Amino acid sequence: QVQLVESGGGLVQVGDSLRLSCAASGRAFSDYAMAWFRQASGEEREFVSAITWRGNAAFYTDSVKGRFTISRDNAKNKAYLQMESLKPEDTAIYYCAAADLVLYPGTHYRNPYKWTDWGQGTQVTVSS
Repeated sequence: QVQLVESGGGLVQVGDSLRLSCAASGRAFSDYAMAWFRQASGEEREFVSAITWRGNAAFYTDSVKGRFTISRDNAKNKAYLQMESLKPEDTAIYYCAAADLVLYPGTHYRNPYKWTDWGQGTQVTVSS
């Protein structure tokens, strides 16, 4: 099991940037694939992005492709989500997640039930 703590959320304007961080502790961070999900008020939790344990492949939901970048630093036990050109529809609580999961092109990683460990979330609000 790994413990996750997100940070970096806040209130920004349309077009601004934010970088979310996810700090991990517990079991070896490099054993886990990492992901970011988000949940807007009244909506279901949705997949945003995922990265392999090695960091050599990343996957994104269509609505954030070209604007968001996921990365990880296994030496620091951290994962990141760099968000550019933010839009009001990006407003949500953002959660990082970890799992001993093999990532390959497909849809399995989009299912939140595939991810075993979760942080408490960080609020991102994009104001117009």
